[in-house]
Amino acid sequence: MTSHEVTLIGRTGCHLCDDARSVITSVLEELRNEPGERNLVELSIDDDPALHTEYWEQIPVVLIDGKQHNFWHIDPVRFKLALSN
Repeated sequence: MTSHEVTLIGRTGCHLCDDARSVITSVLEELRNEPGERNLVELSIDDDPALHTEYWEQIPVVLIDGKQHNFWHIDPVRFKLALSN
């Protein structure tokens, strides 16, 4: 069984972050009947100075199991493939 933690790093009022959240939740919904657990954690660069320093030019940023998967625009096919491994 494959388990993954997906982290979305963004900020309030970011339309690209809203778009990324929509892609992520859609893909997670598609995968809900497949084996494995996939959890979504959302973090804001507004709440964490270290995240702000590291990612402010890239938000939204998606991490899978703590490793950067993508930023700005999230491709649903690539994201789904990454979670299927």
